[in-house]
Amino acid sequence: MKEKLPSVGYQYGLNAEGILSLNPTLVIGRNDVRPPQVVQQLRMAGVTALLLKEPRSFETAKQRLLTIGKAVGREKKAEELMAALDADIKKLETKLAARKDEPKQKALFLYLRGTQTTLVLGTDTAPGAMFDIVGAENAAGNIKGNKPMTAEAVIAAQPNVYVLFTTGLESIGGVDGLLKLPGLAHTPAGQNRRVVTLDGQYLSGFGPRCGRAALDLFRGIYEKDGHFIATGE
Repeated sequence: MKEKLPSVGYQYGLNAEGILSLNPTLVIGRNDVRPPQVVQQLRMAGVTALLLKEPRSFETAKQRLLTIGKAVGREKKAEELMAALDADIKKLETKLAARKDEPKQKALFLYLRGTQTTLVLGTDTAPGAMFDIVGAENAAGNIKGNKPMTAEAVIAAQPNVYVLFTTGLESIGGVDGLLKLPGLAHTPAGQNRRVVTLDGQYLSGFGPRCGRAALDLFRGIYEKDGHFIATGE
């Protein structure tokens, strides 16, 4: 059973008192955490705050991995993790080379939180970057960031496969619930029940397992039928 870790709040709603109550000497986070005053309070209290830009490529993921490894005195471990990442990247490159002359599949990422929050994610997002990495066409087109999902836009996009976070699919009752959302059943993805689900942090975190996540995404889009659930194992 996993131990329950204390929560210090959402990354865009941090509280300095909650963080300081854990007596940290080093805090690692994204460079866009909010409110910025919290970071100032931590540093005034003598806490080192290492804020890093979110990676959107394997190379920047490696750079972050080495930076964190150095910051916590585990450079050797970081190098070991990077070697494993490189091995996954090579496997992906072999798969991509094998289908370089094949047409791209159109994938549409849906960010869902029940039926009240339904968004499509385009460029400038971690899932969008992953689509580029695995050689999939982003059916969201030139949308930057996220945009509310509409039945008309989904039908016009005609995606071959839907990609979601695992929690997102669960929030609307699985694949059956997904295909009840307006327009989603009227696409090749809907008609063939082609859905790929991955854990949110696994797919979009660009951490040490990002190579494995890209491999799973590639398999789900190009090598599997029906609903493919990537476990990250």
